[in-house]
Amino acid sequence: MLFIVFSSAFNTIIPQDLTEKLSLLGLNTSLCNWILDFLTGRPHSNHIIKFTDDTTVVGLISKNNESVYREEVQRLTAWCKANNLSLNVEKTKERVVDFRRAQSDHSPLNINGSNVEIVKSTKFLGVNLAEDLTWSLNTSSITKKAQQHLYFLRRRRKAHLPPPILSTFYRGTIESVLSSCITA
Repeated sequence: MLFIVFSSAFNTIIPQDLTEKLSLLGLNTSLCNWILDFLTGRPHSNHIIKFTDDTTVVGLISKNNESVYREEVQRLTAWCKANNLSLNVEKTKERVVDFRRAQSDHSPLNINGSNVEIVKSTKFLGVNLAEDLTWSLNTSSITKKAQQHLYFLRRRRKAHLPPPILSTFYRGTIESVLSSCITA
């Protein structure tokens, strides 16, 4: 799994190129012109959603043949170059999951002359992925976060806040943490 981080993804948008691509996808001309007008001459920043400038490549390596996976990464790199995006190789991480009895070392990917770091665990869309794909790391992380929020609930209860407010606080800060990614 390759967890890719782009460098200033939103700041590299070329509005004219984007609207041409949207037009080719079938968006009507007036909407494309509105988008072009909106994006032209405006600074872009991303403060709210952390993972909007990230993407992931997952490849299956069978019979020790990494060529298909590495070719896919090279195609992505070429696509990025053609679309005015640059990869932040320092923040890009690779997570190798290998359940074979006789595991072998994987040579790191090289993107634009820099090696990608191979990590034992990583956080992806709020879920902690451990090297053995068990839930232990994620569960302990969620538990710790929920316990920290419980402190604030106790403080509010000691301040004699009404039960409906305490219940709303619990649902918003503790239950939401405990139930995050519950479908996974």
